[in-house]
Amino acid sequence: MNFFGGGDAQPQGPDPLFAATSEMEMYADLFQKISGTCFEKCASRRHRDGDLALGEMACTDRCVSKYMEAMEKVGVILQKANEQQAQQQANLQQMQQAWDGK
Repeated sequence: MNFFGGGDAQPQGPDPLFAATSEMEMYADLFQKISGTCFEKCASRRHRDGDLALGEMACTDRCVSKYMEAMEKVGVILQKANEQQAQQQANLQQMQQAWDGK
């Protein structure tokens, strides 16, 4: 109870520390997947130099670009699905309130 007699002073919602930690883990996982996939696809098995060859660098650039483009498309699709689910849930709540009001 706060000074003005209201309820809990803490705002309800997701924990920002948990959200930041989850986001950091997600980006670390994404980086690990991209680097593993693109290295397997593009890096030569015969490592003579410490640096990548020009063809390997171009392949890696294309691989990362395609991976990020695919992740963006998946994100858009998931966002639309989440919006549709939220709308369905709101419609269901409205129907339940209308039914309870009768």
